[in-house]
Amino acid sequence: MTISGPWKLTFDETGDPDQTEERELAQQLVDNQVTDLVVFSHGWNNDEATATALYARWFDLLNAQVAPDRRVGFVGIRWPSQLWRDVPIPDFEPTPGAAPGAAALTPTATADAGSPTLSPQQLQDLKSLFPQGSAELDEIASLLAADPTQAGADELLAAMQRFNDAVAVNSADGEVAESGRPEMFQEGKTADEVFGAYANALIASGVDIAGAGAGGGAGVFDQIGKLWHGAKEALRGLSYWQMKNRAGVVGQRGLGPLLGRIIAKEECKTLRIHLIGHSFGARVVSFALAGLPAGDPSPVKSVTLLEGAFSRFAFMEPLPWEAAPPNGALAGQLTRVDGPLTVCFSSHDTALSLSYPLASAVAGDNAAGAADPLFRFRAIGSLGAYNSTTLFIDQVGTGYPFTNGTILNIDSSAVVMNGNPPSGAHSDIFHPELAWIVASAAKLTP
Repeated sequence: MTISGPWKLTFDETGDPDQTEERELAQQLVDNQVTDLVVFSHGWNNDEATATALYARWFDLLNAQVAPDRRVGFVGIRWPSQLWRDVPIPDFEPTPGAAPGAAALTPTATADAGSPTLSPQQLQDLKSLFPQGSAELDEIASLLAADPTQAGADELLAAMQRFNDAVAVNSADGEVAESGRPEMFQEGKTADEVFGAYANALIASGVDIAGAGAGGGAGVFDQIGKLWHGAKEALRGLSYWQMKNRAGVVGQRGLGPLLGRIIAKEECKTLRIHLIGHSFGARVVSFALAGLPAGDPSPVKSVTLLEGAFSRFAFMEPLPWEAAPPNGALAGQLTRVDGPLTVCFSSHDTALSLSYPLASAVAGDNAAGAADPLFRFRAIGSLGAYNSTTLFIDQVGTGYPFTNGTILNIDSSAVVMNGNPPSGAHSDIFHPELAWIVASAAKLTP
């Protein structure tokens, strides 16, 4: 058998691992004489059955690309993050309890906005992810269920600010100074500004919110109804922003040190480690580099990021604008990879190209003179790592110019292209071409 596993590693929101699973993994590595350990972190974990199926499917894709004489172990990370129930994974059954809405439809150029309210399942999911914010979430759900008014929109913004403050985790990428709140939810922002921006992003992604508002009235009521849809999308963005920050904590305080403990065992000293991350999971494995114990050469021999939901400037030193802080949060961490770091991105990922920048962006900011006002806040999974070599994805068997300690961007838009509004192709990651990139970067191919 080429690949052993997939095995399981679970971390809580502070990065503490399940100690039983850690011990079992270390023993499995020895028992199976594993030489290469592939560690994959999801960006979402709606339930154990879904996580198990996702990892099994991706590991089957990788197994098809690995040389038969290699002894490869496979582990799937679980950590507390969640895709909202109305955003399905391409080619997977919808999550039970999904509320009908834009993302629950079959692929289409446009989708109906559906209801701006939170379903009972969505509310419970959010409470499970953010128990410290349960009271604020109840208040937000109640406001979203009420008739849209300007006063209600103002109350919603204030409630979301309180929710953020109750659950905040500081773990910035470096594009702005450390802050417990995303810029869109700082003091001084208005409900019209914030919710209007998110509503416009929904429209741009292909969601139809024309005439949005209970009863389908006209004029001012339509505009307020539009804000209600923007408010729900803003809550989605805010919860994702906090999950993004949590991913850095899980990686730096949890995964990185755990890998160090495994490598420190005499029987695992020559183990070669390969990291894969999707969405926020790309941030988990990237920040794990900062949590690795010092050592040369690094045990991490390759890193592959799939639609990474964090800053495209995170690895830069210095940043390409004059502002504090001077460097990205992961500046210098490429030295912790004794092999290539590959960034697979897609222009069809509307979750990253449209929604991702809004939480961090400063309205009207002159971002280093760039024509794009959101220049500073673009995701690595949308445009690739800034100022790094970019190639187009090709067929299985292609020889890519991987270089140790260097980032290679691969524009995967020709393959990663399927998905509904508003997230687009963000979760469309199950392709042999992507598995080939991982296997060849890790030097696991025949």
